[in-house]
Amino acid sequence: MNEPKGTTKELNLTLTLDEVNLVMEGVTLLPFVKVYALVAKLQQQAQQQLSARSEGGPDVR
Repeated sequence: MNEPKGTTKELNLTLTLDEVNLVMEGVTLLPFVKVYALVAKLQQQAQQQLSARSEGGPDVR
């Protein structure tokens, strides 16, 4: 992970809902000013996937 500063690579992770909740729990222990955007992004992506699942979309693990 020695990417030049400013280089952004996106990763797709597959986690269970319990694992996501555990990650969120850990992240919220960090200073809010450093993690608020990450928390919002995680929540948005989780909500989209959970909504798609409830509407008959692909299964979310």
